[in-house]
Amino acid sequence: MKTIFLLMDSLNRHYLEAYGGQVKTPNLDRLIARSLRFDNHWCGSMPCMPARRELMTGRLNFLEAPWGAIEPWDDCLPVELRRQKRVYSHLITDHYHYFHGGGEGYHTLFDSWEFERGQEGDVWHPLVKEPEIPVFRGKNRRAYWVNRTFIDPEQDESYPTPRCFMRAMEFLENNHSADNWHLHLEVFDPHEPFVCPKKYRDLYQDDWKGPYHFDWPPYAAVTEGPEAVQHIRRSYAGVLSMADVWLGKLLDKMDELDMWKDTVLILTTDHGHLLGEHGYWAKNYMFDYRELAQLPLFICAPSVSPGRRQALTASMDIMPTLMQLHGARLPDGVHGRSLCHLLHQEESHHDAVLYGYFGKDINLFNGRYTYCRQPLNGSVVHRHTLMPTSTAGFIDREQLQRAEMGIFLRYCHDIPQLRIAVPSHRHADAPDFNPIYDLDSDPWQEHPLRSPGLEKNLEETMGRLLDRFDAPDCQYVRTGLRR
Repeated sequence: MKTIFLLMDSLNRHYLEAYGGQVKTPNLDRLIARSLRFDNHWCGSMPCMPARRELMTGRLNFLEAPWGAIEPWDDCLPVELRRQKRVYSHLITDHYHYFHGGGEGYHTLFDSWEFERGQEGDVWHPLVKEPEIPVFRGKNRRAYWVNRTFIDPEQDESYPTPRCFMRAMEFLENNHSADNWHLHLEVFDPHEPFVCPKKYRDLYQDDWKGPYHFDWPPYAAVTEGPEAVQHIRRSYAGVLSMADVWLGKLLDKMDELDMWKDTVLILTTDHGHLLGEHGYWAKNYMFDYRELAQLPLFICAPSVSPGRRQALTASMDIMPTLMQLHGARLPDGVHGRSLCHLLHQEESHHDAVLYGYFGKDINLFNGRYTYCRQPLNGSVVHRHTLMPTSTAGFIDREQLQRAEMGIFLRYCHDIPQLRIAVPSHRHADAPDFNPIYDLDSDPWQEHPLRSPGLEKNLEETMGRLLDRFDAPDCQYVRTGLRR
């Protein structure tokens, strides 16, 4: 068995033509034409690193920890494939979060790995003097401007995502005749900043002439005018079109090497990204709208006919799917379920799924309703770790001094954890009730419902799922739910 898992970051489902969007992605459409399209696929843990820990372990990460490293008790896909079936796994990525604080232990899971530099705030090129920075609005970190001084912005190969696809084509060229391997190909685009050669923005008639440079919106409510929103959406589309061109080159290589007959390719993303929808930029701090939580998923496999599936699926299902494709047994404690039973026919899968951010709301979707259970005021949530780092380095010493030591998680191989109490928080502009949305009648979640009877049913389902997914006690206490 040969498997390719292609993970694109912040790939908005609602921007893709397959789901009614307007971005020009002929090569993605070409892949979709030979794939199973999953129309009801949802995330679990957000944002980037919680999603990736979930993809590695098949466990809902956001109930136990925030952004952080692989933990000593984690049973991870590449390790289990190697241990059980001697599968060779290779990582190609430009996702620089694997290589700074809070990303420890991911890339070393693989037999080999390649890292293409230069995305977002990757502190790559050394420059002592200050780079030239125009008047800008948004995030725009120093490292971003330093790296830009060393590239030709009109050349595709200056950007890490095209180079990742180039490395993947080299991997296929060198290994297509071998068997029993897994390629984890991960491209950061179309994650912000939304920058690419002008020819791709020209596809969308982007003629931004605003008084400031703007390609990296802040994580805040939209205060810019409609022209700026249009510019960002067109820039996002341009970055996605560049990635699509290079996806096409990878598909060409698979055609050339006749790989479709014995290779499975899975393409998905970690989460969506708001580009002015609902009055917000980005992700993380607002209500977890459908645009953020409902994801594209396509699986192309030998002898599997193209089509669509309506079963409710989730990101936690990717790891067990790849395990089954390689004939490996699942470790204890995996929350997801393999999707292999859906490859040849429509069947039921999950009755409901949970998703969210550590310490924020817990969200549920049951196929019709989304339910947002907000934490109680003044409540705390517990982080469980033996790798106490975050994006800023080690966790604050005062927090560590207050940490407890013990065995608090159900599946941890009897390894003690640090348990660190941190405040819960609600989403920005949160109402004074737990909002429910009926996606059948209100698909874009504009009219929250208040229905005590319906909420009682939904909170019972949430409590049942929290138990099924091994939620620590704090998740019940802080949301006022009963076991």
